[in-house]
Amino acid sequence: MAQKKKTTDRASSRSAARLAAVQALYQMDMTGIDLNDVVAEFQMHRLGQVVEGDHYHEAEAEFFHDLVDGVVREQRQLDPMLDQQLAEGWRLNRVDSILRALLRSAAFELYIRDDVPSRVVINEYVDIAHAFFDGEEPKVVNGVLDRLARKVRSEEFARAALREG
Repeated sequence: MAQKKKTTDRASSRSAARLAAVQALYQMDMTGIDLNDVVAEFQMHRLGQVVEGDHYHEAEAEFFHDLVDGVVREQRQLDPMLDQQLAEGWRLNRVDSILRALLRSAAFELYIRDDVPSRVVINEYVDIAHAFFDGEEPKVVNGVLDRLARKVRSEEFARAALREG
């Protein structure tokens, strides 16, 4: 029982880190705030805090920092990969800014963080999309991330297919 709680706590703190990373990336995109400033603001004033009546869950700070820093560092690689997965005629710079932040964070995890299974990454970011959008956006997130995951993690999907078949 203690092991399951510990695993659940880590998953919950990782989920909170993903949500915070999307919010931080959105804030950077909208305001032009510096990476170090936004990370410090989130770590000091948001993660695990109550802000305007909303309680922010305790987030795995190192994972949060890795996501935000990684997206900024790898953005020149990530954006073209995401552009290729969007519907014809759409480019990442045309999508809603919160959706753009979400897709970039997820793409970073799929591209760099191979310690996290693709299905976990996709499910987590679809859940985040549901937190922000009521329309078709969660389906778009699912489709874009599934196509991207199959490209950047083809071996993972091949292994899964062998296990299932």
